[in-house]
Formats: sequence, structure tokens, C-alpha cells
Amino acid sequence: MNFNLGAWSAARLDRVEQALSEWVVADAPAGLGEAMRYAVLDGGKRLRPLLVLAASEAVNGNEAAALRAACATELIHAYSLVHDDMPCMDNDVLRRGKPTVHVKFGQAQALLAGDALQALAFELLAPEDASIPAAIQAALCRLLARAAGHAGMAGGQAIDLASVGRALTEAQLREMHRLKTGALLEGSVMMGAACGDATAAQLAALRVYGSAMGLAFQVIDDILDVTADSATLGKTAGKDAAQDKPTYVSLLGLERSRTYAQQLLAQALQALASSSLRDTQALQALAMMVVNRDN
Repeated sequence: MNFNLGAWSAARLDRVEQALSEWVVADAPAGLGEAMRYAVLDGGKRLRPLLVLAASEAVNGNEAAALRAACATELIHAYSLVHDDMPCMDNDVLRRGKPTVHVKFGQAQALLAGDALQALAFELLAPEDASIPAAIQAALCRLLARAAGHAGMAGGQAIDLASVGRALTEAQLREMHRLKTGALLEGSVMMGAACGDATAAQLAALRVYGSAMGLAFQVIDDILDVTADSATLGKTAGKDAAQDKPTYVSLLGLERSRTYAQQLLAQALQALASSSLRDTQALQALAMMVVNRDN
């Protein structure tokens, strides 16, 4: 595939970073803005925003809507990390190569920062001007809320916390990861698609792509948790095993997990090939990056 993902990503990430810096304000009361910006800016792969933008471009979507949707997915992701890292959840001290938000700002401020980031995500999707049609605004809010709520990320985290020390079947583990990690990644793809005029068949293909790619991301995360070090990951390595959490590696073993990730990649690429979308090179490259990454 003759496609330069680095160049494509750099141009779009520059727009995303500028928008996030503008929209996540520093002057929120009592230092809250500082904690919010610390949680969001200057770190992370920005995979979710890139998926939004790639899917939107594939369906010739509304650029203003896509940029806001891209930033909204990153705000939801950032809020989830802030809360997940707190002592009442995963109790982690390292994220994106720096101290977690509750370590730097205290637990109460971290909780509020996460709350404020979640609220801001939906505010971005409903601007006061006429740059985004009302129907697209509503679709984006619905998709993001579903991906983040009990039928998505929050539900998956609840299963994760309830599963510590328990043996899960492969089907149960897949469902947990489909919700906890996969839902927001799939939702990012579908939010990008909602910015344009995709056919029902194209939407179905993009949903298959997003679902397979989202699960592949978590499989690779499980692999990296046992094969990479904390400096490479930017977060605490070996955390899942130390906390006795079920993972693909603990259930399938390392090699079968790697094989499964490749199978999911093939499924995602096949969905794109069958979609009849004009240009899916960015989506293809992002899927391959997810499976072949080292952090």
C-alpha cells in the first residue's frame, strides 16, 4: 500500500492539538483547568481522533463536524483514563510517561477533571453556530454517549473490576474488551461516518472494521503488558498480571494472542475492501499500525 501514514497523521494531529488546546481552557475555576489540560494535552497516540477523521474523509464528511467529533472522542478517552487510574479503580501512578492526574493534583481534583472533560466532549458536539447540521449533532451525541456509557466503556470497566481473580471464558473476555476498549474505538469510526453520507452497506462495513480493530487494539495491549517495559509503554508494565486480571495472554497464551490479533486485522481489512468506499487507505494503515505497534 503506497500510503504515508506519518505524513497523513501529522497534518491532522496538528489540527486536533490546536483545537484541543483552544477548547480545553486553562481558566476553569480553582485550578481545574490546569488538571484538565494536563490530562489531555501533550501525550497519547490520538488514535480515536485519527479514526474519526479517516472515516469522515472516506465518506466525504463535514470537516467542522469531524474535527469536533475527533476532539470529543479524545476528551472522553482522557476522562476515562483519569478515572481508571484512581485508587478506587486501577490505582496506577504512571500514564503517558508522566504521573497520573490524581498523583499530581489529588484525587478530588482528578475526579472533577474527568467529570469536566466528559461534559466538555458533548458541548463540543453541539456548537452554537450553524457549522454542523442539527441531525449530525444529534447522531454524534448519541454515538458517543452509547460508546461511553453502560453499553460501552463504563460497562466494560464494571466487568473488568468484577473479574479480578476470576477465570473468564474467551467469550466473556471478548465481551469485556468489546465494551471497555472496543466500543469507543468502534464509536470513533462510526462518528466519522456520521459526518457524511454513507450508505447502509458502507456503515455496516465500517462497523465491522471498527469492531475488529477495537478488539485487536486490546489484544495487542494485553501482549504489550507482558512483553514491553514501562518506559516504552508510558504506563506501568505488568500491571494486569500483578492485579490478577484476566487477559488474552493469560487465557490464550502469547503466540495464540498474536495470531488472533492478525486474524482481527484481516477481518478489519476485508470489511474495508468490501465497503465500496472511495478511499480507505488511512483506515487500512491505522489498523495495521494498531496491530504492529510497540506501545
